[in-house]
Amino acid sequence: MKILLVAVNAKYIHSNLAVYYLRNCVEKYKENIKIAEYTINHLPDDILKGIYKEQADVVAFSCYIWNIEMITQVVTELRKVQPKAKIWFGGPEVSYDAEECLRSIEALDGIMVGEGEQTFLELMEYYVDQKSTLDQIKGIAYKRRTQNDIVMTPIRMPIPLDSVPFPYDDMERFRNKIIYYESSRGCPFSCSYCLSSIDKKVRLRSLDLVKQELKVFLDYKVAQVKFVDRTFNCNKKHAMGIWQFIKEQDNGITNFHFEISADLLDDEEIEFLKTLRPGQIQFEIGVQSTNPETVAAIHRKMDYPKLCRNVKRIHEGHNIHQHLDLIAGLPFEDYASFLKSFDDVYALKPDQFQLGFLKILKGSFMEKDSINHQIVYQDRAPYEVLMTDRLSYAEVLKLKGICEMVEVYYNSGQFTYSIEFLEHIFSRPSSLYYELSRYYEQNGLDRAAHNRLKRYELLLDFYKEVVIKLIDPNEQKSYTEVFKEILILDLYLRENLKSRPGFAHKALDYSTMRETLDALGINRRNSHVEQFTYDVISTCRTGLLVCKKVRIAFDYTERDPLNKAAKMMIAEK
Repeated sequence: MKILLVAVNAKYIHSNLAVYYLRNCVEKYKENIKIAEYTINHLPDDILKGIYKEQADVVAFSCYIWNIEMITQVVTELRKVQPKAKIWFGGPEVSYDAEECLRSIEALDGIMVGEGEQTFLELMEYYVDQKSTLDQIKGIAYKRRTQNDIVMTPIRMPIPLDSVPFPYDDMERFRNKIIYYESSRGCPFSCSYCLSSIDKKVRLRSLDLVKQELKVFLDYKVAQVKFVDRTFNCNKKHAMGIWQFIKEQDNGITNFHFEISADLLDDEEIEFLKTLRPGQIQFEIGVQSTNPETVAAIHRKMDYPKLCRNVKRIHEGHNIHQHLDLIAGLPFEDYASFLKSFDDVYALKPDQFQLGFLKILKGSFMEKDSINHQIVYQDRAPYEVLMTDRLSYAEVLKLKGICEMVEVYYNSGQFTYSIEFLEHIFSRPSSLYYELSRYYEQNGLDRAAHNRLKRYELLLDFYKEVVIKLIDPNEQKSYTEVFKEILILDLYLRENLKSRPGFAHKALDYSTMRETLDALGINRRNSHVEQFTYDVISTCRTGLLVCKKVRIAFDYTERDPLNKAAKMMIAEK
């Protein structure tokens, strides 16, 4: 008897924690099990071919909103070429409407509902050892094809988290991939759009066990460990125990990602966090909205003023990368309200600003509540909002354009000074990104791929055609020249260009560059010196032209651990 566990991940660097949990929780049957991982970038025919060649008796798929469409397509064809194989689904995308899923997908035999570790063990006992019957296994739904009906067995109670086996027994398999790790399940909060709110009882993995397992990652020197805990810091003792451990065991390489509620942090935690190695950890912080009516409607508990204070205090330490999130399409959030939320969160200067769009997840409270707010969403995964009673589809499209410009010109970290300068010219940040998106759309730029240098050229074109009109005519020429220099500053912060862009002024001669580097004590081999007519950094900070020649050296051997920018040293001319 051969069982194939199939994962279809969003990216190559991702791995699927669930299938490794399942394999390792059935020690007796590990020789019967094989794991096959693909990505959504594979062709369905290639996935089908790979699965068929395994000739497994049971094929089980891990299902999420990002892969359910592709998996459904694959299993429909798989049933044709392997008519005797038993096909099972599991995962959050199919756990909350298992019966409907079984009815709509003819090829499907059964679904594991909810947590699968113990359920999968009993399924293996059934298929491999012919032990018991399917109707005796809790937490499944399956077809009785001979009787043309569907059986839903009783739900399975959650298991202690310490009983879940460590999934990573072969670290080499995960080289160059993100390591996903779980130290808790459940969430104490009740956010209406989230499935984690269904399990309100938080189960913690014991600290001693967590430390033992994290040591494996640290010894292997993995690049990143991403905790999938929904609210990592909901238990202070647990969170501090882990943070203290990774500080003590720091290998100088591994980064840890945590999803936290920033307003839960107290003074002791924040002061401790400031002592961590720059780049050792990063936070994902869900704000979702700053509209009090919206926050109340989604059952979210948030002390927003405290969240702002804590985000700013963490930012002051310049050692932790912070991702802040907003969700468009929530109840009571119209276009103007969302732009206010945008500007509020933007003012906190997150390292990454993630703009998401509401997804109506099956089984969530929002699925039931959506009718009360006339939320219209896609029928197929990812069930994303199209419009609401407060937000038209045309406005959703505007927000998508803004989102794209934030990704390109803010989250990339490649236009730090250029964007800071432009912020002084526009009345509010959201206006800047909206005008950028409108410029892209009007010129057909949103339908083409652009390399990095082209993005700088397009930003300069945007400046010349749109921004210039907002500047005093007497100063337009000077402002244009300084903006070109600011673009050069951003370009060289990232890399020592092999060829200069067309809008750049003449480069310094080699001897002058060498003398400057020597005077500053910078190695010549991986560095660059640029001469500026304006004090570009002061101009970006204030928005006012500072006509002062400045020479800046860029040292690429020393980069900022958070944004990877080259170290700058200023030699005034």
